[in-house]
Amino acid sequence: MKDKTVLYEVRGPVALITLNRPAALNSFTREMHRELWAALDLIEADKSIRALVLTGAGRGFCAGLDLSELDLKPGPGLVERANPGPVIEEAFNPTVRKLQALRVPTVAAVNGVAAGAGASLALTCDLAIAASGASFVQAFSKIGLIPDAGGSWFLVKRLGLARAIGCAMLGDKLSARDAKEQGLIWDVAAEGEDCVEAAMKIAQRLAALPTKALVATRQLLRAGASRDLDAQLDAERDTQAALGRTHDYIEGVTAFLQKRPANFKGE
Repeated sequence: MKDKTVLYEVRGPVALITLNRPAALNSFTREMHRELWAALDLIEADKSIRALVLTGAGRGFCAGLDLSELDLKPGPGLVERANPGPVIEEAFNPTVRKLQALRVPTVAAVNGVAAGAGASLALTCDLAIAASGASFVQAFSKIGLIPDAGGSWFLVKRLGLARAIGCAMLGDKLSARDAKEQGLIWDVAAEGEDCVEAAMKIAQRLAALPTKALVATRQLLRAGASRDLDAQLDAERDTQAALGRTHDYIEGVTAFLQKRPANFKGE
């Protein structure tokens, strides 16, 4: 297990995925992406899993791309060899898409610094809970690049254009408290509280709710900003009609009428 760059654990209905390159602040190699995809595939296949917590080992959450994955040795073909485009297309973009499409709610437990694409990874999750000492850094402008792995999209959605531009261009470190106050993340764990355990509590709550409705809510809210009201009304109608055929809808309404707790199954 020590050799694995991604660790996978099941705690009841919640899967815990830990990025496991602590000496490199959990920066991503291509192999690490493949191991993460395999862990996400386990969640897709195991219907008893109803939520995911994603965190990092050691003192950091994720420092983005391990720059040793790029070939910067002087010599012929340097520009082509150092091009970050292929690793974005072949590794980071598939990771973002798989997390965004996961069939269960996702919670990032940001245990330390989340830098570059590592910050994007935290924002890819539905909710982010940060340790009180965690921080978020858009490091791209300092190496002549732009926010990637969805960063240019997530920042605007979470912060608004003015703050997103300042965050991305200046590259200043944003504390966990400021990240919460500005709307970048959902919450900060209490001082001295393990942020993984705080995230697990949230994930356990999500796991007890109707999974399909939660994921449909995620999809509608993300799409809402790019639709006009009429289109969104139609999407809400169609989604409600589909959810109206699920076990959890019938169970939820029945339990409400019978004045008892609902027993959702994620179906």
